[in-house]
Order: sequence, then C-alpha cells, then structure tokens
Amino acid sequence: MGTKELLDKTCKKTLDYNLCVSSLRSNSQSWDADVQGLAGIMANITLSNATDTLNYIQVKVNQTTDPKLERSLAYCAEVYIPVVQYILPQAIIALNSGRYGFAKYGISDAADEVDSCKGLKESPLTDRNQLVQRLCGVTVAMVDALLKK
Repeated sequence: MGTKELLDKTCKKTLDYNLCVSSLRSNSQSWDADVQGLAGIMANITLSNATDTLNYIQVKVNQTTDPKLERSLAYCAEVYIPVVQYILPQAIIALNSGRYGFAKYGISDAADEVDSCKGLKESPLTDRNQLVQRLCGVTVAMVDALLKK
C-alpha cells in the first residue's frame, strides 16, 4: 500500500478526516510513515498546537486589564502546563515504544483537561481549545487502530 493510500485509509478511521489529512500531508515525515509513525506525527502536531495555545495564553494574560478574563486565562494556563509538559510528552513516549493503551489514555486525558478550560463564553481560547481537542480525537482514533492490530 502506498503512503498516500495508507494516510487516507488511516484518516478515514478518525472522526475528523479533513483535519487528519491536512495535518499529515503538511508534514513531510508522514510521506514514508507506517500507522504508528502517522500516529506519532499526529501526536506531535497535537503537542505543538497545545504548546502554541499555552504561549498564546501567557501573552493574553500579560495584555489583559480585565480581572475576570485574567482569572479565566490563568486557570487555562494551569490546565495547559501539565498537558504540554507532562501528559502529551509521556503519551508520545508511550506511543513510540508501542505502549498504545497508555498513549491512548494520556491523549484522552489531555483532551479532557483542555475541555475544562472553557471559562468565559467570549473566550479568546475557544477556537484554539477546540482545535487541540479535535487533534487529540484524531490521534486517539489512530492509536485505537494500532490497538486493534
């Protein structure tokens, strides 16, 4: 099976085919990866997005003069710090070493943590949180495919 076909087949097993395909096609490492490699690439893309969101939160905390928004952003920073520093990196290590159950648990936990960062209805983080959650969902589905092998 060619790389394009494997990528397509793997992404069809996720709930967000378009996000999966666009994320993986933009990464040259995916061109010759197997399913485990594709899942690892997606996990790293997820970590990168979560890291970008944490950096964005830290900038917004320093810019805001609204105490309510500042509290909400500070809470979200507290949510994202362990996701970026521990949860996703440990899940990636587990995935790369074939411990798919632990990887799936960690990535699912990251999505749950990010989900708790809702705070304000008009939050500047809504789209970013949703993207990180969608990326987690795609990665979990890919790990599920590995667990079923």
